[in-house]
Amino acid sequence: MSAEGAPVIRNRRPLASRSTRWAQSLAGMLLRAGVSPDAISLASIAFAALGAWLLATRPYGVALLAAAACIQVRLLCNLLDGMVAVEGGRASAVGALYNEVPDRVADSLLIVALGYAVECAWLGWLGALAAALTAYIRVLGGALGLPQDFRGPMAKPQRMAVLTGACLLAAGESALFGSHWALAAAAWIIALGALLTCATRLRAIAGALRAG
Repeated sequence: MSAEGAPVIRNRRPLASRSTRWAQSLAGMLLRAGVSPDAISLASIAFAALGAWLLATRPYGVALLAAAACIQVRLLCNLLDGMVAVEGGRASAVGALYNEVPDRVADSLLIVALGYAVECAWLGWLGALAAALTAYIRVLGGALGLPQDFRGPMAKPQRMAVLTGACLLAAGESALFGSHWALAAAAWIIALGALLTCATRLRAIAGALRAG
């Protein structure tokens, strides 16, 4: 339980960055400012939406660099909302919802936008669906009484790392050659990697259930 009597979110994604001094300092600043973890979670959607808009409508040059920055700030929000909620004792009764739903929305916005950026909308939608399924399967394992499984190879951190790297590479590529091969490769890697992640998580859950 948190200091306010709200349930602590269990089965958190293991992140080494939680123990870093800079993350703890930022979380402390937000706590002192009275910012709620749920508001931080919602802010992640706003940054993802801005990054998605830049990616889908202006996939070149400085706009791609800005999109990469938005992706990283979105991830920073995902880190800090949990730290403020759990370590800071500010978890709300509906904190588990804010922990999951904004993540799914932000993921979908960015991955769908990637598909439109490379003029292959169906690939973006496939990637977004596969990404959502990875989370569904993880939570399903938890509902079946198992520890939630955050394994990859293309979990959320890996998906956003691929997308960030692609935006950085594509910024130079678009300026030099006017092409978007880095973004196209990222769209395929994210979609196929997320589908593979679904399979690996399902296999692990099935194995754990059979072992009983």
